[in-house]
Amino acid sequence: MLDDLSTGVAHRVGTARLFVGDITDRVWTCKTLLEFRPDVVLHFAAKKHVGDSMAQPGAYYLDNVGGLLSLLDAMRASGCERIVYSSSCSVYGINEASQVDEDTPTGPISPYGESKLIGEWLLADYARAHDIRYVSLRYFNAAGADDSRKLGDPIARNLVPIVLQAHREGRSVPVFGCDYDTPDGTCVRDYIHVMDLASAHITAARRIDDAARNRTYNLSSGRGYSVLDVIHAASEVVGEEIPWHDLGRRAGDPPAMVALPKRAQRELDWAAKHSSLLEIVGSSWRSHLPSIDAS
Repeated sequence: MLDDLSTGVAHRVGTARLFVGDITDRVWTCKTLLEFRPDVVLHFAAKKHVGDSMAQPGAYYLDNVGGLLSLLDAMRASGCERIVYSSSCSVYGINEASQVDEDTPTGPISPYGESKLIGEWLLADYARAHDIRYVSLRYFNAAGADDSRKLGDPIARNLVPIVLQAHREGRSVPVFGCDYDTPDGTCVRDYIHVMDLASAHITAARRIDDAARNRTYNLSSGRGYSVLDVIHAASEVVGEEIPWHDLGRRAGDPPAMVALPKRAQRELDWAAKHSSLLEIVGSSWRSHLPSIDAS
């Protein structure tokens, strides 16, 4: 595993070999891949927060685009021709369709989403020029944690951990806008459990040499939940009503984003199995947040 540990935690790597460094450093990345010589690269390393990207676009292009470019060149030098890429639903931007599939036109509205779409373009160009094989996985909203506490975000910056941490600290949950054209006025998102994401990556890596090469897949449950749905689910899990307050709309947030994951179901024989809202929130409450300070 290659990681700069800027947000990662070394002990979560387990028995895997850990190389600590920055993939935007082409010399280091190339040297490391030449030493390890992987058959398939699973590329997760990126900055991933929409709000931050609006304030710090340069950092997002440097890490998300520059890091991928450095990695692809290192792959060529080391003879590795296969990569599974973590993309994002943010590439779709604001869309009129109630659900989006992989053929829905892209139109990101944040530097984060733009950096992920540029990454997909890079993969396609390298595939044409250098015979790289890739699978691009467009995550919808990853959430939840596994029982081992090795999967799950240790920093409370996404909605589910934000809600649960606010409850633990006796605070009201900030909600960014209650006047969207959605059933309850708050943003609607399609959440996917981290365990489902993990299984999708393993499946994609194993099937990357299949005939349907260089493909893009939505990874989602196919069901949308509003911000208030998440707060209500968390209230049910903790057994107490969790208060919230409206801070108004945040730049870069589309009103709704729900996926059609049929291509992944059809071509990868993959489907989300752990992504009900109560399972996602419950797993976070049981495994993730109680150890957030220690992880």
